[in-house]
Amino acid sequence: MKRKHILSWVGTAFFCVLCFIWVLPILIVLMDSFKSRTFISLQPFELPTEQTFVGLENYIQAIDRYGFLDAVWWTVFITIGSVFVILLCCSMCAWFITRVSNRFNRAVYLLCVLSMVVPFQMVMFTLSLVADRLNLDTPWGIIIIYLGFGAGLAVFMFCGFVKSIPIEIEEAALIDGCSPLRTFFSVVLPIMKPTYISVGILQTMWIWNDFLLPYLVLDTNDYKTISIVIQFMKGSYGRVDMGAIMAALIMAVIPVVVFYLLCQKHIIKGVAAGAVKG
Repeated sequence: MKRKHILSWVGTAFFCVLCFIWVLPILIVLMDSFKSRTFISLQPFELPTEQTFVGLENYIQAIDRYGFLDAVWWTVFITIGSVFVILLCCSMCAWFITRVSNRFNRAVYLLCVLSMVVPFQMVMFTLSLVADRLNLDTPWGIIIIYLGFGAGLAVFMFCGFVKSIPIEIEEAALIDGCSPLRTFFSVVLPIMKPTYISVGILQTMWIWNDFLLPYLVLDTNDYKTISIVIQFMKGSYGRVDMGAIMAALIMAVIPVVVFYLLCQKHIIKGVAAGAVKG
């Protein structure tokens, strides 16, 4: 009994240290965001002093000089639009291929699963060319591309949850005169709420932080996401505005952290619900 108590304390201490190491880089970035950019390079790990402290100057510069607010707007638009389309299309697709069993639907499900294995680097150059030819280099065009890349995980999770829903509920709705479409939106969709939330959270965090796909697809002369703007803060000839970068990183991280803290319990609930049946 005493040995278990000691092991419990050792485990707790280990994970506390691990959590501190994990959070430490964010704390350093937060601390440096209030320093002059000269001292960020010279004294990156020291607390701000009267000599190095510049207040909100770095934040104001990131907003005014680099158009950070415009990037926030396009990032929010792309994220919300992509997540909405992924949730709607993938949940309906998962419901259909689960309830209608045939070779074609099984092949679709297999392709969705295999799409999670294929590395993005294998298709990124072809994707860039196709997106340019089809005029998908806009914020509303990239939503279609995100649907393709996000469908694998979403369909996989939705299918797992749909298999746990008693089919008698849907049969009762059809007997009462509901069409298949109304059955889905009135009966199935409310039951799938836990998986909707968990898939929505995972997709939101992925799309919000994504850099490579928007950078390859979007016309960066007209549209920039937060990740692209931060990259553009690194100027020519090696000039780097470290103050603006630190401030922009903090402003980009805060919404994701708050969103995750508010919704983290739904991730476990949704994943557990989708794992009831394989």
